[in-house]
Amino acid sequence: MSRGLYIQLFSIHGLVRSENMEMGRDADTGGQIKYVVELGKSLGRHPAVRQVDLFTRLIADKGISSDYSNPIEQVDEKFRIVRIQCGGRKYIRKELLWTHLDEYVDKTLIFIKREGSIPDVFHGHYADAGYVAMQLSEFFGTPFIFTGHSLGRSKRQKLINEGMTEDDVVKKYRIDRRIDTEEKIMEMADLVITSTSQEVEVQYGMYHNRNIPDYSVIPPGLDLEKFSPFYYDRLPENRKDEMAKHAYVSVLNELNRFFLFPERPLILALCRPDKRKNIAGLIRAYGESLELQAMANLAIFAGIRKWISDMEENEKDVLTEMLLLMDAFDLYGKMAIPKKHNFEYEVPELYHITGERRGVFVNVALTEPFGLTLLEASACGVPIVATNDGGPRDIVDNCKNGVLVDPSDTAAIAGEIKKIITDQERWDRYSRNGAVNVRKHYTWEAHVEKYTSALKKLLKGTTREEFSPLSANPVGKRITGLNYFLVTDIDNTLIGEDNSGLPGLVEILKEHSSRMGFALATGRTVDSALKYIKKHGIPAPDIVISSVGSEIYYGDAKFYDKGWDTHISHRWERDRIREILDRADFLEIQEEETQRKFKISYFMEPGRDRQARVHELLLAAKLKYNLIYSHNQFLDILPYRASKGKAIRYISYKWDIPMDNILVCGDSGNDEEMLRGDMPAVVVGNYSEELEKLRGLRKIYFAERAGAGGITEGISYYDFLNRKN
Repeated sequence: MSRGLYIQLFSIHGLVRSENMEMGRDADTGGQIKYVVELGKSLGRHPAVRQVDLFTRLIADKGISSDYSNPIEQVDEKFRIVRIQCGGRKYIRKELLWTHLDEYVDKTLIFIKREGSIPDVFHGHYADAGYVAMQLSEFFGTPFIFTGHSLGRSKRQKLINEGMTEDDVVKKYRIDRRIDTEEKIMEMADLVITSTSQEVEVQYGMYHNRNIPDYSVIPPGLDLEKFSPFYYDRLPENRKDEMAKHAYVSVLNELNRFFLFPERPLILALCRPDKRKNIAGLIRAYGESLELQAMANLAIFAGIRKWISDMEENEKDVLTEMLLLMDAFDLYGKMAIPKKHNFEYEVPELYHITGERRGVFVNVALTEPFGLTLLEASACGVPIVATNDGGPRDIVDNCKNGVLVDPSDTAAIAGEIKKIITDQERWDRYSRNGAVNVRKHYTWEAHVEKYTSALKKLLKGTTREEFSPLSANPVGKRITGLNYFLVTDIDNTLIGEDNSGLPGLVEILKEHSSRMGFALATGRTVDSALKYIKKHGIPAPDIVISSVGSEIYYGDAKFYDKGWDTHISHRWERDRIREILDRADFLEIQEEETQRKFKISYFMEPGRDRQARVHELLLAAKLKYNLIYSHNQFLDILPYRASKGKAIRYISYKWDIPMDNILVCGDSGNDEEMLRGDMPAVVVGNYSEELEKLRGLRKIYFAERAGAGGITEGISYYDFLNRKN
């Protein structure tokens, strides 16, 4: 705090860059992109803030700009956009990213460790980024803030109301996983920031955990220099710069090529081609009113497009319907549907032209969480006609800049537009009120002031720790500060018949805990492992790799590593494996408590070719697996990506710990794979004969002493505690 706040924002799914934003390119590039970039810039200008990083996905795809493949975009002195790759390098829509979010978490952890700076807060925007921010918050025990922008339950209801089946909604939008994640987010979030009160009452009100988080209603701000009143440039000292002049002429030419009478007032709509935006409703309102057609032109900027046939089904349907309605009402010469626009320079000029022609901006979306374009138009002095749903209610109430209508009532939409266009006094009042009151109620300076005040309260300890299980002992902060780890099996390695060396090893663990982490790699369950070492007076480990490498946990809180879970679940068919092996007469299933989500355990007595027979049965069924046989009796079947050694390599990667700095210790066959790796290894003196074949291999030391004494001997052999970072 004394050095200033370090804030990490997350908006993973969209094409995010600081300049020339491709707003409306597709369903993922809506107002949220503009929101998070402006928030980052504005936070960076606040004196209490030291650094702001906006995390998004790195994309290297020939079909999009190379800007999105730049790992770091330094926007200004204190704000940068950080791009982390996950799910390959191609651009994919946000619904397909869910299975790759744990990979994103892991790579962000590496970034944080290499930067050497842990943020004061993780702030997720939208459910996918909320998941990532929530996981990181739990690792580091720092506050977690969430802004939904839109929520899954309300989206599901709208789509079903529009005619989609629930199965189709789940299949296309992964809506069930999104809703489950949003419920968890509300359970874990220290603060939820919304733009309107309606979001809290209606959208979040649909969730079971709606009453758990604290809410703060902080409307977003606006770049008021860019969205200046249309009459501002009439003053000599406020002349447009060359880029603005070019944009103005470009937009004017684009509009005029559609209109027979370009001087008429302009009815402007600017939105993504999404059914919820109700573009068809606006066209019908205009098409059904011959009087409105005679007095005004209609211009609809519905995103950026090249070939409609190549677009997503939702966008394709909306744009096709636009063209069909234009033809059905014979609106040629009266209606403009440009294919693209430059958000940075041309959109402000669109509003200015609309103001100069004494037109109206219209947003009659079926649902509108906030309505940023309404603020932009109003700031430019353009009256608005807006849907009576969500954010527009607050905007019209605060700014007195237009009217609200039922988006399903086309006659009412046309009627309110006509009233504003034909009533000069009303038009002037709405224009003046919008330009003045947007500057009063909707500035980024005011937003950031409230934001930083709320964050400072969280950091003073008002966070409800019962919802942040690691806040008292943030394991992430500890592990990111470590570059060395001792990893050991428990039974017959750390603890066994000869425990004479245990007190000395415990002393080493305590004395060097500030620079060396301690981890267990065991066949036991996590609960059994922690209970057993506590009984022997051994310090709590930083990490537990349990159930023969099929699970990873952190700290006393037993924080489960979901990234490892996601990684090893690939092609794991537990029920089929169990069905096949249960028929083998030489296998006896172990007791239920030894069975895990990613581990099936049997007893198998030594016998000729029995392991080979297990392999034959599973390979014949084309199954992927990992077989581990130890102590001449225990047979474990794991996912093919899972084992103790692979789990240790995963931890090495995730926490950016060199494998040379991880010392592994074991005694039996289920340790063999981790002992054979690139890490320095110790085989304790009381080892099983199945490890004899490892003798003489590089980086494997066979200790003379048994158990913990052998581990201490290995530490000395490798001079492990005297290595330099």
